[in-house]
Amino acid sequence: MTSFWTSPLIGRDPVHLKACTANTRFRPLLFDKTPMNKTILAVLLFTVSAPGFAQTWPNKPIRVIVGSAPGGAPDILARSVAQKLTDSLGQQVVIDNRAGASGAIGAETTAKAAADGYTLFLSTTMGFAILPNLKKTLPYDAIKDFASVTHLASASNVLVINPAVPAKSVSDLLQLAKSKPGTLNYGSAGSGSPAHLAGEMLNMMAGVRMTHVPYKGAAPALLDVIAGQVQFIVTSPISAGPHITSGRVRALATTGSKRNPALPDLPTVADSLPGFEITQWWGLSAPSRTPRAVIDRLHAEAAKAINMPDVRERIARDGAIAVGGTPREYDALIVAERKRFGEVIRKAGIRPED
Repeated sequence: MTSFWTSPLIGRDPVHLKACTANTRFRPLLFDKTPMNKTILAVLLFTVSAPGFAQTWPNKPIRVIVGSAPGGAPDILARSVAQKLTDSLGQQVVIDNRAGASGAIGAETTAKAAADGYTLFLSTTMGFAILPNLKKTLPYDAIKDFASVTHLASASNVLVINPAVPAKSVSDLLQLAKSKPGTLNYGSAGSGSPAHLAGEMLNMMAGVRMTHVPYKGAAPALLDVIAGQVQFIVTSPISAGPHITSGRVRALATTGSKRNPALPDLPTVADSLPGFEITQWWGLSAPSRTPRAVIDRLHAEAAKAINMPDVRERIARDGAIAVGGTPREYDALIVAERKRFGEVIRKAGIRPED
């Protein structure tokens, strides 16, 4: 167990020890290591040294851990922001892809990293709002182990159907589902995936019964929609775009509260089913106990980066909308979304896994 004296930020940092020994008030506390003195000294050292640490940060490269493979929307977003942070902070900001376990591997790596501002995590809907409701145990706590930096961006998905399905709108699709309970099937990337939850939300809010068919990934699910094996899927505009253009699938609506910038002519599901909204979101998070001054600096620079015209334009092509909210706002979003998805998962009877 890490103690005060072996803390990566205090116990092993000569700057902190120098600040302590240079001040005669601290010397008795430094050399008399009783439990009470250790606690008092920890507070005093942090008070003296935190401002100095923030003033010298960053003095080496910063890594942003992404819990998915290179080339996907999260990776593209992270790299767009990292380049701007490199320019504004004067230190290289590099991407470290740690794919696997729906992002849990990357989240665990970040949670266990030193809280010194040199390791960040591209936090996601899946990792911070859905997985905590699906897994009985996780190697990290999305609330306790992280400090929010900023909500970078959000993106809605698109509901596409096989062209043979006699529905030209979401209202048509739901009416068809009501007339033939249980006969319409929808695909997803797996149990508990955003597409699965979107389908369950349609069932609950519209009072219909459509059948979930899980796949090992969104790509094979989309291919089966094209083939007519399942009738529809809620998926990324990036994945569905070429098939919408070619006519292999028909797009009915997007899933956000506002129209998707990549598909501006499509209505939202909420236009037919008021209150429906399910989006993906991404943000920057740091290990908990990262100095507040560092968090504040990171937030200011990241919010500026995500709202630069070229970055906004780049992510808009993938259907994402730049945000750049405060740490407190991002905290509130994570808590609210975790609660909302938890309710959907429980009502749908999706059982948590070990």
